[in-house]
Amino acid sequence: MNDIWSEYRRDNAGRSIAVSMDYTGRSILPFFGHLRPDQITAADCKHYIADRRAAGRQDGTIWTQMNHLRIALGWAKKMGLVEMTPYIERPPQPKPRDRYLTRDEIDRLLSVECAFHIRLAILIMLTTAARVTAVLELTWDRVDFDRRQIDLRTGDGQRKGRAIVPINDTLLDALSTARDAALSDSVVEWAGRPVRSIKKGFRAAVDMAELKDVSPHVLRHSAAVHMAEAGVSMDEISQYLGHSNTAITASVYARYSPGHLRKAASALKFGGRQNG
Repeated sequence: MNDIWSEYRRDNAGRSIAVSMDYTGRSILPFFGHLRPDQITAADCKHYIADRRAAGRQDGTIWTQMNHLRIALGWAKKMGLVEMTPYIERPPQPKPRDRYLTRDEIDRLLSVECAFHIRLAILIMLTTAARVTAVLELTWDRVDFDRRQIDLRTGDGQRKGRAIVPINDTLLDALSTARDAALSDSVVEWAGRPVRSIKKGFRAAVDMAELKDVSPHVLRHSAAVHMAEAGVSMDEISQYLGHSNTAITASVYARYSPGHLRKAASALKFGGRQNG
């Protein structure tokens, strides 16, 4: 598995999953790296899940780690490196959290004292609904000030959750300031170098704003919720989020729309029979 893991990451160099698997591999490979795929059993998977839980890891994190193992094995079979792949047991995938930031909470987050690159990353996530990885990979050649739009996609084409989105007035000033002070090609930079992670800075900003249960993904979710609450169509929200199917967007965000199920509810009015 050590070899398969390394080859998969090499084959996907430059993609976010290769970076992500660098981290998940630190947990997965000490358990499975020495094994051939045909040696991996359901008992091994159960043992790993139990060990990670005992170490305080959440099921969502463990699910991602085991899913990466599953992905690497599927790739190995597709490439003809193995004939069969074992069943990889994963813990139940947690249901999506409903946490999103209110406008008051967003104002509190944006008002705290933090490094400029942290605030800029937060602002981009809130106004473009981009994932944190897409924000940290964003370069100035994909920021079009004339057309006032950002291309969140990278050179390898459309990727999950990547879209071309407008630059609104809130973001324009911050981007203009950042561009004037830029020392590198990366939009979010520190000391002239690209930023690979904002975990510590983001957590500090969230703590200073006295917010609970807020991850970078909550900002993306918050952006979509506020668009839905403003009556923006599911089609437009879907394009913003980079979803391949509007139905995916509607399944999560339609309930936040002011008109959601109103027509259906009006058909259920009873007890008011008209005379004549």
